[in-house]
Amino acid sequence: MKKILTLGAAALASALLLTGCGTTQPANDSAKKAEGHKVSLTDATGHRITLNRPATKVVATEWMPVEDLVTLGVDPVGVSDIKGYARWNHSAPLRTKPSDIGTRGEPSMDTIARLSPDLIVATQTLSSSAVKQMRAIAPVLVLQDGDRSDQVGRMMKNLDLIAKATGTAEQAAKAKKDFQAKVDASRKAITKAGLKGTKVANADGYKTSNQISIRAFTGGSQVGAMNELIGLKSAWTLKPKENSGLVTTDVEALTRLGNVPFLYIPWAGKENDLFKQQMSSNSLWKTMPFVKNDKVHRLDDTIWQFGGPRSMGRYAEAVAQALTS
Repeated sequence: MKKILTLGAAALASALLLTGCGTTQPANDSAKKAEGHKVSLTDATGHRITLNRPATKVVATEWMPVEDLVTLGVDPVGVSDIKGYARWNHSAPLRTKPSDIGTRGEPSMDTIARLSPDLIVATQTLSSSAVKQMRAIAPVLVLQDGDRSDQVGRMMKNLDLIAKATGTAEQAAKAKKDFQAKVDASRKAITKAGLKGTKVANADGYKTSNQISIRAFTGGSQVGAMNELIGLKSAWTLKPKENSGLVTTDVEALTRLGNVPFLYIPWAGKENDLFKQQMSSNSLWKTMPFVKNDKVHRLDDTIWQFGGPRSMGRYAEAVAQALTS
């Protein structure tokens, strides 16, 4: 679970519906128009990258840039842990069959080298030694994986950097427009229901060796930032130390939330729903105001909470529907 948090922490953005994001053709046309023009950009580490032309053969070591690439109409040739991506991210499914380059924390350098990519996209969660090895293979664009002061802004900046590197600015503009439409509709529904300014609490959790741990998604998390964007506020008072905006705590921390809507997506999918399965017999859990008042909302398991604009657009819609239906 921890690996999913740190490597995935990375990550707002939004869950744009697949049918609303176009096909690969516009992206290819954009890239053809930019062909022959050099592309220069600076990544999150301050490293300057120059490409002789927009990249078309792209490898991504983290799932957030994979989602962005698919959203932009660029099919990556290499992806870390393809099986895991397919399980967690249903907002931007892979359309082709890229090579699996290994785990997100330890990508295979040999596999990446055999793919001869124009560009490798990674995040700051990847070790500097791994980035150094990859730079010997191809230009590497390192993205900021989280910013608890502005998760949505960071998400969009990452999308723009990838769009610039791949010559897909038009697709990026469309993705932003679609995302904003979902946010506006969700905020309108929240406001119409008289819920504007309502405090909500996002969390998930897991059990190891009979010990229950709760992951609080504070206002500095990506979904916390999305909640604020659609007119809600965070009920958590915990102060995160990491850029993910997440804090690991215990069950007793839930008692300080009060009678607020409690939103969650099981961290390991429906087969391991802590709150529905293990917590259902927990005496302390049963005393929670949001449990007694039927304010526990399980959101769609297929929404990845650390994704890009497509995932976060779907998240906004799911929250609005849960609170207003």
